[in-house]
Amino acid sequence: MTAQMTDLKQQDGLKPSNDVVIETLSLGFPWTTIDPFILTVHHVDDFPAGNREMGPATTKGQRDPGAAPSSGWGMYYGSTVPGFPAHPHRGFETVTIVRKGIIDHSDSLGATARYGAGDVQWLTAGRGIEHAEMFPLRDEEGPNRSELFQIWLNLPSTNKMVDPYFTMFWNEDIPRKVLTDDAGRTTEVTVVAGAFEDVQPLAPPPESWASDIGSELAMWQFTAEPSSKWTLPQTAQAETVRTIYVFEGSIKIDGKVLEAPIGAVLRSDAPVEVSAGPEGGEALILQARPIGEPVAMGGPFVMNSQAEIEDAFRDYRDTQFGGWPWSSSAPVHPRSTPRFARHPDGSTEGPGDDQK
Repeated sequence: MTAQMTDLKQQDGLKPSNDVVIETLSLGFPWTTIDPFILTVHHVDDFPAGNREMGPATTKGQRDPGAAPSSGWGMYYGSTVPGFPAHPHRGFETVTIVRKGIIDHSDSLGATARYGAGDVQWLTAGRGIEHAEMFPLRDEEGPNRSELFQIWLNLPSTNKMVDPYFTMFWNEDIPRKVLTDDAGRTTEVTVVAGAFEDVQPLAPPPESWASDIGSELAMWQFTAEPSSKWTLPQTAQAETVRTIYVFEGSIKIDGKVLEAPIGAVLRSDAPVEVSAGPEGGEALILQARPIGEPVAMGGPFVMNSQAEIEDAFRDYRDTQFGGWPWSSSAPVHPRSTPRFARHPDGSTEGPGDDQK
C-alpha cells in the first residue's frame, strides 16, 4: 500500500539501552515499523448504512479513491463497495486482524472467504498472488463500523518464493488471556502470534518467520480497564525488538505516559510493568528478532534486491500470478453469506469447524 517504513534499529541508530522506553514513535498512516515488520496500518471507518449493492447509501464523508480517511470513512480503491480490488503481492505476508466489520477475500488461486468480527487472515504471498479485499456494508439500516489492522510481515530470502496460501484464525479459536491485578482490574490479551505466559498461539504458516522458534515473533493486542496493571514478560534474546502501539486511551511505563496515538520501542530483555490510564487503554505489540537481510520494495512487492523487484513486475505482467478467475476485480459475496473460507484445493472451513 505504501513504501517501506524506516528500520529504526538499523537506520536510525537505535542502540542497546537500559531505559525501558527506548524511543517513542509518532503514529501517522501507516505506522512506523521495525524489521521484520514492513508496514502496519490501522483502518477505522464509520461507514454509513449500505445500499442494495452493499456500498455506502450516502456520499457524505467519502474520501477520494486511494486516500486514507482522516475522519469518517473512505472508499479506498473501491468504486461501489469500499475496499481494495484485485492487486498483487510477492515476497512477504499480510496479517489482517479484523476487530469490527467484514472483509470479502478473493484471489488468483481461486480461493475466497468472508471473515471479520475478531477473525484473522494470515496470507503468505510467497512467489506471487493477486487478491481483493472488499468491505461490504451489509447493514441497510447502518451504521457499518469497520476496524482492522493489516500488518506486512517480511519473509526471509529462503522463503520469498514459496507457494502462496492463506491461513484463517477464527475469532472463536484465537486464544486470549485475562490478567487480573491486585485491585481486581483486568486486561485482556489477544494472542495472535507468539506465546504469552502460558497461553500458546495458533500455529502460524510454516514458511513464516513466525515459525522459526528463534524469531521470538509475537503479535499481541491488549484491552485494559482503567488503571489496570500488568507485566510484559522478558524475551530470551536481547536483540529481539519489541514495539508497542497505543491506539486508544493511554498507558504508563516506567513513569512515562503514552497517550494514543503513539508508539514506543521497549526494552525486551527484562519484565516491563505497564499500567493503563484513567480511561483505560488499548495497545498492539509487535515483537521479533530482525531478519537482518537487505530489503528492496517496489509497490506491492518486497524482495532483497532491485533486480528481484524488476523480476516481480515482469512476472506479474506476463502471468498475472495465475490470472484472475473472477468476473469482477472487486467481488463480494451475497449479503446473507456467513463467515467461511474456501481454499484453492476446494476445501472449506468456517468458525468452529474442522477444515473439510
